[in-house]
Amino acid sequence: MIDRHSVSDTWERGDPYEQYVGRWSRRVAPLFLSWLRVPTGLRWLDIGCGTGALCKAIVGNCSPSSVIGIEPSEGFLKTAINNLAGSVVFHQGNAAEIPLDNSSVDVAVSGLVLNFIPDPQAALAEMVRVTARAGTIGAYVWDYAAKMELMRFFWDAAVELDPDAAKLDEGRRFPLCSPEGLADLFTGAGLQMVEVTAIDIQTPFPSCEDHWRPFLGGQGPCPAYAISLDEVSRARLRDRIRDRLPVHADGSITLTARAWAVRGTVAKETMLDPR
Repeated sequence: MIDRHSVSDTWERGDPYEQYVGRWSRRVAPLFLSWLRVPTGLRWLDIGCGTGALCKAIVGNCSPSSVIGIEPSEGFLKTAINNLAGSVVFHQGNAAEIPLDNSSVDVAVSGLVLNFIPDPQAALAEMVRVTARAGTIGAYVWDYAAKMELMRFFWDAAVELDPDAAKLDEGRRFPLCSPEGLADLFTGAGLQMVEVTAIDIQTPFPSCEDHWRPFLGGQGPCPAYAISLDEVSRARLRDRIRDRLPVHADGSITLTARAWAVRGTVAKETMLDPR
């Protein structure tokens, strides 16, 4: 049995994260930005910017006047700065205490982060605070319970072999990662014109080995669980997953990764609002 507290959600090292899920986030980011439908020349903020996937997409696709990235992990910030120095201003910080003044950005976004924030309501309140009136707030999260197949195949096999692994399954732990959960969060924060949509991408792997290798990097719940196992148990899990994967004749694998995206508009200024 695996101790729930011995497996961490912490994300700290950029390279293993990139191999595991960061490379797929980079495919979602431009689609998310296109769906947001905001004008060019705006001030952007990326909360939990990680290694900079969403920041890079903003710079490359949105012609922003400025981009700020906020990230608590020193390791992730180092990777982001190495990749985007000069085009994005980065700060170490967290979503509950954004180090910016009121109404200092026009668009505040967050990619694949909201479910890992201890108090997402407080994070949304902070995003509203720093966003100008009539500005846009948006986010996206993986559909852990259904169509994020990379993780779904992993946890379904893990729970078959070890029922205690169900306690770690993001699909069970993160009810926020659903259309209803996201809409309720944004509506509860007082945002207007709240919309939710699905963004699907393909996640191709040349081989079963290429699919399995990122789970050995230790970054994120699936990899952390995999490396917490002894060698024999880890091999059993690998083989059980391979038995279930839709492998093509040439040995390659193509899975679907779905992200749920949400957007809302900050209410326009009123006579009674000091902002």
